[in-house]
Amino acid sequence: MLIKLHLMFVVLSLGSFLGRVALTQYRPEMMQLKWVNIAPHVINGMLLLTGFSLAFQYVGDYGWIIAKLVALLGYVGLGIMTLKLTDEKRWYAFGGALLCFIYIAKVAVTKSAMFF
Repeated sequence: MLIKLHLMFVVLSLGSFLGRVALTQYRPEMMQLKWVNIAPHVINGMLLLTGFSLAFQYVGDYGWIIAKLVALLGYVGLGIMTLKLTDEKRWYAFGGALLCFIYIAKVAVTKSAMFF
């Protein structure tokens, strides 16, 4: 049950990020709405809570969990840059954030921190 809940928050987190990128590009005035700024924090908070709960179920090798946390920091940092920048640098940060997300998903499935 906890895994399904965590996966739901993963999908909601990615969806909220992609939605905010689209809003920033095409309807920046909507980024001023209170719920647009609060909802992603609630979703990501629940994502972290369920992720930490799942991590405590594993005993032994934590290298892949640490790799996910480091990649998560990259995803968050690049996501912030994506939403703040206005020129072509935004799209480089966006691509980097998506690559971090893909890496996190790959590590979650394989339980290995290796890139390939």
